[in-house]
Amino acid sequence: MPVWLREHSWRQSLTAVYLSLPLRGARASAANIFCSEQYLKVSIPPFLFEAVLYAPIDDTNSTAKIGNGNIFFTLYKKEPAMWDSLTLTNADKEKLQHLRENAVIKAQEKAKEETEAKKITKQEHKKYALEATMKLEETERKRIEDLKEKERQKVTKELELWKNQQKDGDKYKSIQTKEELHQEIEPLKERKNEKMNKTQIPNEGSSKRRFKSTRGCHGSCSIFSQDLMEEQLPAPRAAATIKVNFTPRVFPTALRESRVAEEEEWLHKQAEARRIINSDLSELEDLKEEEKNPDWLKDKGNKMFAMGDYLGAVNAYNLAVRLNNKLPLLYLNRAACHLKLRNLHKAIEDSSKALELLTPPVPDNENARVKAHVRRGTAFCQLELYTEGLQDYEAALKIDPKNKIIEKDAEKIRQLIQGTVQSS
Repeated sequence: MPVWLREHSWRQSLTAVYLSLPLRGARASAANIFCSEQYLKVSIPPFLFEAVLYAPIDDTNSTAKIGNGNIFFTLYKKEPAMWDSLTLTNADKEKLQHLRENAVIKAQEKAKEETEAKKITKQEHKKYALEATMKLEETERKRIEDLKEKERQKVTKELELWKNQQKDGDKYKSIQTKEELHQEIEPLKERKNEKMNKTQIPNEGSSKRRFKSTRGCHGSCSIFSQDLMEEQLPAPRAAATIKVNFTPRVFPTALRESRVAEEEEWLHKQAEARRIINSDLSELEDLKEEEKNPDWLKDKGNKMFAMGDYLGAVNAYNLAVRLNNKLPLLYLNRAACHLKLRNLHKAIEDSSKALELLTPPVPDNENARVKAHVRRGTAFCQLELYTEGLQDYEAALKIDPKNKIIEKDAEKIRQLIQGTVQSS
């Protein structure tokens, strides 16, 4: 049953009303305050305060502060005037009920309007963000297209320049070849003229022989020029075979793309798992291949824990630990199952084993270490070993100082320890 707050103090000015509610012996908990134009309700278990105000107020700008065992309200009046009393005194129950219902309906309508306004604002923000993103993408696309066009024009110019250079080079080579042939033919013509000057007028047979020799000279000149052109060509390349040998690797990726330390650790774990599986464990003979994988068993235990089958989850974790006893998450999850089953000593053992394996303490295992300390501390507290439990909660709080839940639980344990000491 709620306790109605009858004691309160208030004072006023022309524009505001200052109301103070004392909360003697109330626990530190969230206050539920409902305020409308003419209705005020405060609920802080076990206290309850309700008032139908004398005149309307500005509920939007009014404020409430909680501290030092009091709630202090600053209620701004809609119309400057002095009130005869804080609440309506001559109103009957029906009028009060009507005012309450109207206040609730107006509050619901106001909340609905605010929700719709927030929704519209959010949609506008999304639309603006989408338009801005589209503009940025369009600008970036144009920039890339411009770069591509510039590169295309540059390559085209370079290609045209190269073609012109090739044409000039071919012309130069043809001219050079003609000059070389001319230089070779000129000495032959001079020798021929000298021979013709030395000889007398030949007869008909000698003219035929001379004609044949001249034709032979022309033939020899063409063969000579062809030999010169063949000498200018480079020799063909020699054929050879190149053998490429690759280093044998277990992983399909290249060595430059791999992480050697992680691969060696994985291979070591796989070898250890195979050694355990191949040992003389009679219960492993009937298992499937996937059931011999500790990670698969861990996932199966997690699913059983989520479904509430804590005994099945413990059995899955037990088999996974027998296959690989170096995974701290197996002990950590099994400790959670033992807490649900009230096996408190086993929960403490598994949490301690998990903390041993979570060394050295690094940022990557902070979350797991916090869970281990909290579960071991919870088991100690359920065994009424509050001092040991407080040590674990303080250790978890050092790792995660921003965790308000752990801080709140640690404070409760301190209060329990103080109460035990005082009572003893």
